[in-house]
Amino acid sequence: MSKSTQQNYDVIVVGSGITGGWAAKEFTEKGFKTLVIERGRHIEHRGPEYKDMQAPWQLQNRDLGTEKYDEEGRYQLFKQKFRRYRSEFMHFFVDEKEHPYSHPEERPFMWTRGYQLGGRSLTWARQVYRWGRKDFEANANDGHGIVWPIGYDDLEPWYEYVERFIGVSANKDGLDSVPDSVSQKAWEMSCAEKLVAQNMAKKYKDRHLISARAANLTEPTKEQMQLGRGQCQARSYCKRGCTFGAYFSSLSATLPAADATGNLTVLTDSIVSHIDYDELTKKASGVTVVDAKTKLHKQYTARVVFLCASALGSVQILLNSKSSTFPNGIANSSGTVGHYIMDHFTGVRASGTVPGLEDNYSYGRRPIATYIPNYRQQKSSDVDFVRGYGFQTAASFRSNTGNNGAKQGIGAKAKEQANQPGPWVFRAFMYGEILPYYDNRATLHPTKKDQWGIPLLHIDAKVGENERKMTEQAAIDIKEILEAGGCTNIKVNKESRNRHISIGARTHEMGGACMGNNPRTSVLNAWSQSHDVPNLFVTDGAAMSSSATQNPSLTYMALTARASDYAAKLMKNGRL
Repeated sequence: MSKSTQQNYDVIVVGSGITGGWAAKEFTEKGFKTLVIERGRHIEHRGPEYKDMQAPWQLQNRDLGTEKYDEEGRYQLFKQKFRRYRSEFMHFFVDEKEHPYSHPEERPFMWTRGYQLGGRSLTWARQVYRWGRKDFEANANDGHGIVWPIGYDDLEPWYEYVERFIGVSANKDGLDSVPDSVSQKAWEMSCAEKLVAQNMAKKYKDRHLISARAANLTEPTKEQMQLGRGQCQARSYCKRGCTFGAYFSSLSATLPAADATGNLTVLTDSIVSHIDYDELTKKASGVTVVDAKTKLHKQYTARVVFLCASALGSVQILLNSKSSTFPNGIANSSGTVGHYIMDHFTGVRASGTVPGLEDNYSYGRRPIATYIPNYRQQKSSDVDFVRGYGFQTAASFRSNTGNNGAKQGIGAKAKEQANQPGPWVFRAFMYGEILPYYDNRATLHPTKKDQWGIPLLHIDAKVGENERKMTEQAAIDIKEILEAGGCTNIKVNKESRNRHISIGARTHEMGGACMGNNPRTSVLNAWSQSHDVPNLFVTDGAAMSSSATQNPSLTYMALTARASDYAAKLMKNGRL
């Protein structure tokens, strides 16, 4: 990938993650000279930062961090999220002490970031689900948030377009809540998951346990293999970086495709401070960048700017892009930039033993497990909340020979337990939809700045009573589901009504520059194009007007491919 030597381009793409990679691929393949700007360091696909070929004893500190991190107060957010330091992949995540942000003490927000070429596409969970029709219609139907300016039919061909390129392992489930994908062979359920699914089907017509859908190749196509991508080896080392290129990332797929055109330039260690606005043309003229190492400023110009810096990252740039026309941030005549911040939340966790399968064992480590899609998309008379939730699930074989510290006995007693089969345990985690609340917002801190002189982002968001009610019902539902599935020894844990449910913990932050038809109440139109600035597009999570319950990355990618196609046509006919 060539490095930047010029300053003027057709397109500037800010961010190199899930959406930035897609914007780069689409524009370069259409013949446009494209500059991708990444605030993090340059890394190579299959480079030394990938740890997936190392044995456990070859990892730094046997995959543990050092006591210095605690002493210095570093990576505390990372430790909270992953329960312990993990040297196998923690270098792909940001230390919040080095890259601080702000939130009310009583309302912590967990903002997980990855500052390197490829961004969080190197560490995402790879679960890819289409949204259903009801997801796009929800805001209009119940009056929460900004009405979506598009529907499922607008995005369906772009879902298909993206799925063919990234590779999706999935079954044809025939569910309206998660429409079927263009797919490769699905990952097989374990025997326990199959049993639970069969038992659920006997009782429910609306609740289904399906194989989760993953951007991990099971049957690589010719196009995917030409990019150097291979079949997933079921090692479950995905967050270490995948040398096989078996899971989709910017580094394994979109950026190599863009680079092959000869139209791509990549600039790393470059922090976009703000978007430059031309008061005469009423358009964005480019961006101002701060060198992460020297802290020197430099400007780059382009006909079109695509903001793909992650939901909150893009909001921070928009708010910091001030001018005479936009004193409160570029594209913010509506005053809604930074509002409607959302995430998914886990208010309920449950587990149960699946009896009678002790003579069955599992081999390999699938990169994905199973899923119960949202079955409460439409409000019913038995609940007093709107929207709903799904459950991400998995059944695992608990062997008595593992490193489970809860085993009793030492010496001979411990040896007696060795090689004795343990039960299969089925686990479920609620993924609930947070409504788009106007008051859930991100702003620039009035006094605090980072080491590059950019105001810190202050995030103030919380769950509402609707989400609390969801949690209560989800606890009831999952107990009934596990019972119907044939589980015993069922345990259900839910967040207390008095305890803060952490927002941001699912790493699915959305909103802040929402799409809508009305320029007075929204930031972007149906094409992810700014109402105020016609050559400025935002296609990452910031564009989302609601969050649904599915993992959102597939929808981000489809929105980006669609917006790129639209912008390219405008550029070719001279309208941009």
